[in-house]
Amino acid sequence: MIKNVMGLTLVGCLVFGLAACSTTTVKRVDTDTVQDLSGNWNDTDSRLVSSRMVSDVLSKKWLTTYQVRHEKNPVVIVGEVRNLSHEHINTRTFIADLERELINSGEVEFVASSSERNEVRDERDDQEQNASQSTRNIAGEEVGADFMLKGQINTIFDAAKDTQVKYYQIDLTLINLKDNRKVWIGQKKIKKVLETGMFR
Repeated sequence: MIKNVMGLTLVGCLVFGLAACSTTTVKRVDTDTVQDLSGNWNDTDSRLVSSRMVSDVLSKKWLTTYQVRHEKNPVVIVGEVRNLSHEHINTRTFIADLERELINSGEVEFVASSSERNEVRDERDDQEQNASQSTRNIAGEEVGADFMLKGQINTIFDAAKDTQVKYYQIDLTLINLKDNRKVWIGQKKIKKVLETGMFR
């Protein structure tokens, strides 16, 4: 009995000692570094997909046609990007990547999203009551968007023994807000093969 108690005590001390000695190592890496840990959608996927799809949409004929006809850059807004995949994907970061790529291109003008507009309108209402007449921004001067970019993310998952395949398909559509015409449809595919065996 005493030996059993001593043995359990020794094992407990060893486990506690190992836990107490374990450390976490943190290494800072460049944000452009590609690191696939789980095989799920990550920041690299978001950044690369947004860059390539925006590059594609801005290379098509609809843009030059609009610029020549109206003698100005089109105004674009990003609408909803639906996550129809089997995993959690933060579509807000993907939308932010799309917005950044579009704005930095210099080829289009950009307006705030619906949630951002509500906040800005609240600020204008406050200015109407509290700001001096020479500095307040009045309602009714907003710029309307000419086109809306929206889309969805889908996945297909397959597995056999120690191998898993994740297939992502991202579809985006650019819609003319004046007449609902689709002026561009883009698609990007990502395929990831995961080896999940204990020994590789």
